[in-house]
Amino acid sequence: MEQGGEAGTGGGLGNLRALLAILQWWGFNVTVIIINKWIFQKLDFKFPLTVSCVHFICSSIGAYIAIHVLKAKPLIQVEPEDRWRRIFPMSFVFCINIVLGNVSLRYIPVSFMQTIKSFTPATTVILQWLVWSKHFEWRIWASLVPIVGGILLTSITELSFNMFGFCAAMVGCLATSTKTILAESLLHGYKFDSINTVYYMAPFATMILALPAVLLEGGGVVTWFYTHDSIASALVIIIGSGVLAFCLNFSIFYVIHSTTAVTFNVAGNLKVAVAVLVSWLIFRNPISPMNAIGCAITLVGCTFYGYVRHLISQQQAVAPGTGSPTTSQTNSPRSRMEMLPLVGDKQEKV
Repeated sequence: MEQGGEAGTGGGLGNLRALLAILQWWGFNVTVIIINKWIFQKLDFKFPLTVSCVHFICSSIGAYIAIHVLKAKPLIQVEPEDRWRRIFPMSFVFCINIVLGNVSLRYIPVSFMQTIKSFTPATTVILQWLVWSKHFEWRIWASLVPIVGGILLTSITELSFNMFGFCAAMVGCLATSTKTILAESLLHGYKFDSINTVYYMAPFATMILALPAVLLEGGGVVTWFYTHDSIASALVIIIGSGVLAFCLNFSIFYVIHSTTAVTFNVAGNLKVAVAVLVSWLIFRNPISPMNAIGCAITLVGCTFYGYVRHLISQQQAVAPGTGSPTTSQTNSPRSRMEMLPLVGDKQEKV
């Protein structure tokens, strides 16, 4: 497991770099979430497929500029056959994941949506257990208890509960988990970073989503265009959300290579708390005390899950008394017991 290089050993400069990386990641992430909610709620642009399509188009253009113009990352060459056999299925799941996230944001508060997304570690473990017949240590299952309990408490006590938005968010968790798991097999042999991932997947996602967006939302978008006041500023906000969505992918690349796995896990869960707080300050959606407690339990559970997973991976990597892995250890049943990929953008830490 990559330990973040300079961030782990570079002293004060490395710590400062890690802090700046985390802050800009938080900034882009929270801003994208808030702007998307603002588009749906304040601009009355209630078309999540179209918003997702704008994001994919901006991400396609941004990734091209980052790789070919700015030379921020070298292009990872992919065989044409693999683009359809490997990248396209991943892009399909990637598209569903993004669309469902925006659909849920259209119907439920940011605080509730972000809490449900924290359920992704549990869906990843359960999917691998049920579908791929993988088995995990009892510590992994135990660490999921507070996540599941927190989600249940939050859902029961949510004052702005909407079943459609809730189901979209839950299926989105399954899509995220499926994408993470499929990446192990479909992208085997390719070491994608977040920029190259967007470079290859965003154009496919645009192609997949464009026709459904036109058929299902085209008429509504045209009507909105002719009836909405201040159309120019509204379009700037909508297109700006797409640009920021790409910048978020770029910021993920930066933070992954500036922090350790443990720091990344903790920062990711604190990011959810920041998003919940900021969204409440802006939209003032009602949050009951029990709902806030449920959200807190979920985030603590996610942090505990990441810590447990880190401990197990460290124990598997280093043989007691030798400081290095041994053949017998890496081939042992326990070594094969817990091979869970980190969720979502944490994949690059594996």
